[in-house]
Amino acid sequence: MKAFGLVMAMLGAMVAAACSEQADAQSSPTPDARTEGAPYVLTGTQVWTVPDPVSGRDYEVFVSLPASYEASPQRRYPVLYVTDADYAFPIIRQIARRVNLDGPVIEEFILVGLSYSRGDTGTVSRNRDYTPTPNGPRRASTTLHGEGPAYQTYLKTRAIPFIEGRFRADPARRVLLGHSYGGLLGAQILFTDPTLFRGYILGSPSFWFDRRHIMTMEAAYARSHDDLPAEVFMYIGAHEVPGPGARNTSGPDMVADVQTMEQVLRSHDYPGLSVRSTVLADEDHLTVAPAGFTRALLEILPAKR
Repeated sequence: MKAFGLVMAMLGAMVAAACSEQADAQSSPTPDARTEGAPYVLTGTQVWTVPDPVSGRDYEVFVSLPASYEASPQRRYPVLYVTDADYAFPIIRQIARRVNLDGPVIEEFILVGLSYSRGDTGTVSRNRDYTPTPNGPRRASTTLHGEGPAYQTYLKTRAIPFIEGRFRADPARRVLLGHSYGGLLGAQILFTDPTLFRGYILGSPSFWFDRRHIMTMEAAYARSHDDLPAEVFMYIGAHEVPGPGARNTSGPDMVADVQTMEQVLRSHDYPGLSVRSTVLADEDHLTVAPAGFTRALLEILPAKR
C-alpha cells in the first residue's frame, strides 16, 4: 500500500506539473497567424475616401491628428495639406514628432495627405492633377497633363470642406506643401486663388514645366493685383542644376528658377506677401525632400514661444 501511495503521489505531481506547464503556455503570448506578415500600419492615422463628383475619380485623404487633439476639445489647429501623400505623409508625420521630443519646436498641426486617384499609378495621377497645361515633357508625352485647375477645384470644393467639417481645423491657417510637380501645383494655386491657403511650401518646384509657363501665370497675376496675401517658403537642392560637377548633368537649372521667382515676387512689393527660400547643400531632386520638409516646418509652423 505504501508503494501504491508513493506511485499515486508521483503521478499526481506529474499531472500538476503538466497542468502548470499548460497554463504557462496558455498565458504566454504566441504569434497570431492572422497578423503574421500583415502590412505595417501607421498607428493613430486615418484614411478617408473623398470622391470627386466631376471627374468621377476617388481620392483618399490620410489624416494624422496632433497629440493634444483629444485633450483639448476647444482648440483648433492649423492644417498642413501635403501632395504625393504616399511617400510624404509618413515622412512629415515622423519629422514633426521627432523634432519636438525635447520640447516644442514646431507647432502642433493636423496633417492631411492628398493621395493619388484610386486605380491610377502615382505617375499618371500626378502628371494629370499637378500640372497647369497639357504640354508635358516629351519623355512623358503618352500620359495626360494639364488638369491642375480641375484638381484645384476639387481641393477647394471637396477635400478642404471635408476636413474642416470633420476635424477642428482652423480655416485661416491652411498650409499647402508640394514637392516637384506638387510645388508647381502650389504655385498655380498661389497665382490664381492665393487665399485658398495661408502658407505655401514649394519644394524643388518644377517651374521649368511647359517653357516656364508658371512665370506667365505670375506675370498675369501681377498685372491685375496689388497684393499677394500669402507666406511662401521655397527649398531646392544645390545639385538641382545642370552641368559638370552636378548630379543632374542635363535639364533645367531649378536653383536659378527658384531664385528668379523669389526676386520677381519681391520686386512687386506686395504688402501681404512674405517670401523666402533656401538652397540645401549636397542635396539633389531625390534626396532633398526630408531636409526640405524639416526646414519648411520650422519656417512656416514654428512653435509659439
